[in-house]
Amino acid sequence: MRRAVNFLRGSVEVEASGPFPERFLNLCAQRGVVFWGVTWLESGAVRIQVPRHERRGLEELADRAGCVLTEVERAGVPAFLARFRRRYSLWVGLTLSVLAVLFLSHFVLVVDVQGNDRVPTAQILATLRRLGVHPGTFSPTIDVDNVEQEVLLELEELSWIAINRSGVRTEVLVRERVQPPEVVDEDELGDVVAQRDGVITRLEVLSGESDRKVGDPVAKGDVLIRGDVRLEGPVYGDGGDVGWQQVRAQGKIEARTWRTLEAAIPLEAAVKQETGDPERHFFIEWMGRRSDLFSWGSAQGTGLEKSARLWSPKLPDGLALPVVLGMEVLQGYETISQPVDLGAAEDLLRAQLEESLREQVGEGEIHDMSCTAVVQNGLLTVTLKAECVEEIGLFVPKSGDGT
Repeated sequence: MRRAVNFLRGSVEVEASGPFPERFLNLCAQRGVVFWGVTWLESGAVRIQVPRHERRGLEELADRAGCVLTEVERAGVPAFLARFRRRYSLWVGLTLSVLAVLFLSHFVLVVDVQGNDRVPTAQILATLRRLGVHPGTFSPTIDVDNVEQEVLLELEELSWIAINRSGVRTEVLVRERVQPPEVVDEDELGDVVAQRDGVITRLEVLSGESDRKVGDPVAKGDVLIRGDVRLEGPVYGDGGDVGWQQVRAQGKIEARTWRTLEAAIPLEAAVKQETGDPERHFFIEWMGRRSDLFSWGSAQGTGLEKSARLWSPKLPDGLALPVVLGMEVLQGYETISQPVDLGAAEDLLRAQLEESLREQVGEGEIHDMSCTAVVQNGLLTVTLKAECVEEIGLFVPKSGDGT
């Protein structure tokens, strides 16, 4: 502990040389000077260490003892700082750094959005920017309660939001609204009809009546489950029916279906061919404000294509600071016509048709699929044929007149 105190307040090592250096030590003890680290040298001189504030009084004691006092070394924090007292640029930089930290701590430099899944982060940040929360905003001017309410009004997909300010970082925590399940109106009457041609592979009637069975072929628009139910009379009655009752027809009808999809692409496509040297612009963005630095080159062509490369420092947790150094490149180009690669074009169209097929079938199954490609009339046409098993039942409500 004593060593730490001596280091903080500073110490001085001095050497007393003369005929009677021990008298110098006695005078120091009588005066109450704290000293330590006494070292006797071969020349007869003595070295001691004293606190920095005791240094001035030692000259008088050395004269009274008939010794010559020599300062050997200064140590501790004051001695370390004294090395920089003439380095004015360092002190100016340190002062400006401290002022910058104190000043910038009142501004928003980073906006971090967490908790969103369906709602894009860019959409949330754009909404916050319109409401005045973005890098460069003076933090004390942000009305957090009002901003939170406005965000919830604009983004209906969010059910909760909290904005927490911590220095230069603003953390935005959101919770997305849970979508309610689809409600079936049981009071709405109607039939289940076929929305595609096919052959029934599964028939499950939940309400209503059906005269269809597995293996029956159906056409688009055929009634699969009727919403009219015949009410039979009691077994031991006169045998007459009570009448008819209208219900909401419900059930699951799967059928084997056949789909044909087609897509085409021209055999020649317009492509961009770069012309001349690109035009480059260097810029810096600070808190959303852009300043151009320098540029060179001149782009030439019937069209210009813009691209950019950005470099931004990041915090240890991966968040980017609102300082961006960028290079914007403008490349001129001419549009020319070139033949397409038939193999690549066929693969592209096939992938698009397969994706479209899966979207149409939904939860159904694709059992067989084949593609054919034909070049005709300047077009490459790809036709996809598939055999599927899918849900074909579609509820159709009855009109007001009962039809």
